[in-house]
Amino acid sequence: MAFFATGVLVAAPSLAETAKKGPSVTAGDVKAEEKEPVVDVKPDILDDQPDEAKKDEKKPVDGPSTGLSVLDRMGADLPALPAEKPFAGKVDDAYGAFQRGRYLTAMELALPRAQLGDPAAQTLVAEILDRGLGVKRDRKQALFWYEQAANGGDPTGMFKYAILLMERSASPEDRKKADELMKKSADLGNASAQFNYAQVLVADSPGDKGLRDALPYYEKSAEQGIADAQYAVAQIYVNLKDLPEEKTKRAREWLLRAARAGFDTAQLDLGMWLVNGTAGERDYETGFKWLKRAADGGNVVAQSKIAQLYIHAIGTRPDPVEAGKWFVLARRAGLNDPSLEDFYLGLTDEQQKAAITAANKYRSGS
Repeated sequence: MAFFATGVLVAAPSLAETAKKGPSVTAGDVKAEEKEPVVDVKPDILDDQPDEAKKDEKKPVDGPSTGLSVLDRMGADLPALPAEKPFAGKVDDAYGAFQRGRYLTAMELALPRAQLGDPAAQTLVAEILDRGLGVKRDRKQALFWYEQAANGGDPTGMFKYAILLMERSASPEDRKKADELMKKSADLGNASAQFNYAQVLVADSPGDKGLRDALPYYEKSAEQGIADAQYAVAQIYVNLKDLPEEKTKRAREWLLRAARAGFDTAQLDLGMWLVNGTAGERDYETGFKWLKRAADGGNVVAQSKIAQLYIHAIGTRPDPVEAGKWFVLARRAGLNDPSLEDFYLGLTDEQQKAAITAANKYRSGS
């Protein structure tokens, strides 16, 4: 489980009272911004109308299809489109430019606001400098602007500044400050901070107490889509005693969410849960599919487990060569299961060669 989740920049501009000039960013620090070409991408036209309708149709040569819709064919009027709700908020041009990859434009728009004390703009300037997006990377300047954003109350700035404090120094003072900022950011709703503060609580109080203290933060982060938090919630729900039944019943649901998000460890565990009947009924075929997905993604433990499923025909047909292939791949990655070793040595020379050939083809992508 990764200790630090990725921070997400959220546009939430608000002006502070004092101006912060900060270290200067000059034209000499940046590369000339390339103008992004405007590409007119036209969608493919799917023409699914019947041949009879096509005969009588008169449509522009270069225009879109005017074929009948499903509702037209049923003799029903098309429903009116719902009225579009007007956007009442303030448009943040700096963040818009950042999201489109126009990093120099974003810097030009955000820096004056950052110098006037806008915490959201300060976070954006810090992010550009921290990652070296269109400008020379400067972590010292990034640290300065993250600190200003944190002091100004921006949750993302607090989270990022806390991360940099943890990376920069192991001093008790910096660690205490980082933990305080992480909690404040988490309490203000930053999903990544919620996950990481939960990790802090678990590290500070190993055992059930730390897990119980951390669970509300894991849950809030999971609800916002952080896969690491979804995985953590699933594990706590299934392992921590005396939790309400409505929580324990959702353990597999949270693991499924993390697996669908591409978290390979969640895919591995979900496959094992389904095969073993953990937190729900057994489902060998679906369990096999999740383990196969994790194995295909390079998870070494899943590769070893999928070999076992091929041997014992669990969720799939028996296939000694496929089992041998996955054993070879796992062993090459440093994981050797003695039971699989015995199985492999019991294969014929022809089957062993076929397994090695299949493993080589898999590694090469052919």
